[in-house]
Amino acid sequence: MAKVLVLGAGLTGLATAALLARDGHAVTVVERDPAPAPPPGQAWDGWPRQGVNQFRLAHFMLPRWWSLVRAELPGVTEALLAAGALRCNLLALLPERRRGPIRPADDRFETVTARRPLLEAVLSRAAESAGVTISRGVAVTGLATDGHGAVPRVIGVLTAAGPPIHADLVVDCGGRRSALPAWLVAAGARPPVEEREPCGFVYYGRHFHGELPEMHTNVLQAYDSLSVLTLPGDNGTWSVVLVTHGRDKAMRALRDPACWHQVLARYPLAAHWADGAPITGVDVMAGIEDRHRRLAVAGTPVATGVVTVGDAWACTNPSLGRGASIGLLHALLLRDTLREIDPAEHDKLASRFDELTARAMEPLHQATVWLDRHRLAELEADLAGEPYRPDDGRWAASKALFAASLHDPELTRAYSALASFIAGPDEVFAEPGVRERVGRLSAGAPPYPLPGPSRAELLSTLDQAGAAGWPG
Repeated sequence: MAKVLVLGAGLTGLATAALLARDGHAVTVVERDPAPAPPPGQAWDGWPRQGVNQFRLAHFMLPRWWSLVRAELPGVTEALLAAGALRCNLLALLPERRRGPIRPADDRFETVTARRPLLEAVLSRAAESAGVTISRGVAVTGLATDGHGAVPRVIGVLTAAGPPIHADLVVDCGGRRSALPAWLVAAGARPPVEEREPCGFVYYGRHFHGELPEMHTNVLQAYDSLSVLTLPGDNGTWSVVLVTHGRDKAMRALRDPACWHQVLARYPLAAHWADGAPITGVDVMAGIEDRHRRLAVAGTPVATGVVTVGDAWACTNPSLGRGASIGLLHALLLRDTLREIDPAEHDKLASRFDELTARAMEPLHQATVWLDRHRLAELEADLAGEPYRPDDGRWAASKALFAASLHDPELTRAYSALASFIAGPDEVFAEPGVRERVGRLSAGAPPYPLPGPSRAELLSTLDQAGAAGWPG
């Protein structure tokens, strides 16, 4: 089996390493941050991870991720639950008047979720138990190559201190801020093909502790000018995030706890989520772009001996919570590709993994980017005081499905399948009768069917909160 070097000990890097080690590969993970993973119960307060700027920001794990973990990473289930992760069913959390009685097939909406430090601490132990060597405090500075041919063959990495680390395959799981493109160019490769979206969301989030609030509607709720995320967590914690457009300057007042609390109080389905004890201030996350990177130009790899997985390959704004699921799916694709092709066939492996990634993973990424583009454009229309009516029937159908799901248990399940990342729109709308019921039940629905303030009322609340203050 191969000697594999994984760059980055985040969620995807650790999962990739564990999967490959379980297949018999000799796997080493190198991580820039020096602090070792503490016991899961100490991870939130006692683990500095400066290399991950969203380490203590809101996280939520979707049912798609959980189903993959249960199937492919045995032992992680028990370890997460023992550490206090929350096991829940996203459909069962909804009011019974909306979803009806729970059915046996509804177990597909089950998940286990936690704050990221706990998740990462558990996955770190799972990777080590699978035989992975995790070397922390190792700063990678470039790529080692064999020096032959027009397409460089990567044979390891250069580090800030010490000799190069050699491997049969380098797997970049360095996340959104991966420096791989610059390293490839420095090694004589052509630059990877990259696509970037010009603007994104801004997230204003706060963590709480106490008795978990009731879920009156879906985890992600769209309103005029902002979205609200209500995210259950581990050990009696949860988070609430207000998501706005990056160009909406008025919403920058949400940095102030006074404004944040007053605004959340205007949303009757979410206001009670601020009733717990705050354990953080208002954390702000911005500048996160939708970006896609491909290590091939016109089908020809820019280098061999190296692949990208998860956010190092493609990343999106995290409001839909799909990143961990996509990363784990991509890791499984790499594992299965290595069952077919030995890394010694480096040209074949690079081409095949690029081909499979384009076929299996890019549609998932593009579907997420599509949703981001529409939601951002909708928020821009809210900012301008104009209705958002794009010439895209799929967007209208997605809006209609949500509105109809408020009144029909079958459509509640259809919408929840989309939100849980366990079904796609084509699959949902192919079910007999779905289109007809959606059309009938969504007729006359407003653009935002959940109760909440208009933009004018939202701006007025921000002004009043800024003047009055709040004991945040």
